[in-house]
Amino acid sequence: MKEGLSLSNVTMRFGGLTAVGELHAEIGPHDLVGLIGPNGAGKTTVFNVITGVYAPTEGEVMFSGKRLNGMKPHEISHSGVARTFQNIRLFRGMSVFDNIRVSLTRQSSFGLFSSMLRFRGFHSNERVMTRKIEQLLDLFHLREVKNELATSLPYGDQRRLEIVRALATNPKLLLLDEPAAGMNPSEKKALMSLIRQLREQFQIAVLLIEHDMSLVMGICERIYVLDYGLKIAEGTPHEIRNDPKVIEAYLGEVADGEKISDEK
Repeated sequence: MKEGLSLSNVTMRFGGLTAVGELHAEIGPHDLVGLIGPNGAGKTTVFNVITGVYAPTEGEVMFSGKRLNGMKPHEISHSGVARTFQNIRLFRGMSVFDNIRVSLTRQSSFGLFSSMLRFRGFHSNERVMTRKIEQLLDLFHLREVKNELATSLPYGDQRRLEIVRALATNPKLLLLDEPAAGMNPSEKKALMSLIRQLREQFQIAVLLIEHDMSLVMGICERIYVLDYGLKIAEGTPHEIRNDPKVIEAYLGEVADGEKISDEK
């Protein structure tokens, strides 16, 4: 696959522990895909391999025809891959606006020297960046709190701010690590609509890790399932919720006919 993300035989070992084993996966340019599995299944390790936090022990990670193995995280980000984190990582002591502005720094054509001297075009560039930030804030209903400290926001708003910050880098692939964690049911429902909207409006691919099965089953077109670092299933939500291996991985021994909830 030239476009999108391709993982071929990706394995990640830590000493004698295999966190991810021989993983094959593909995500097209506009796919909306879920990555699920019990705690400790290796999901976040997969994200860390894709984004360059870890170099895979074996296998190859390709994105839009470029081999990501060996690239540094900021180089992978520049290539069009952005992520959020399971544990929120906003910049403490900075406003909502400035948290997003940091992500736009690499898109500015002005270096430190030019910025200090305010060369011609600097202020125009600043206006363009400000408009983009405010458009993103409007989309996520955060404009009214743009001058507040990011870490003072309610938990759900901090989660959404992390997504805004990732989007500000103009990604082609957005990795969301448990975006619904800590959200109430109404916030989760709004998040589902927002993720769909982001995929369509920005024409990007989305890969998300999530424990909330109603969210995963409600928005994902395809799902990969990991258990103890191994892929045990892949398919549509309907196929996944009826797969015996998936049911056993999540629920252990279950009664015949029991299914993973697909509650909307």
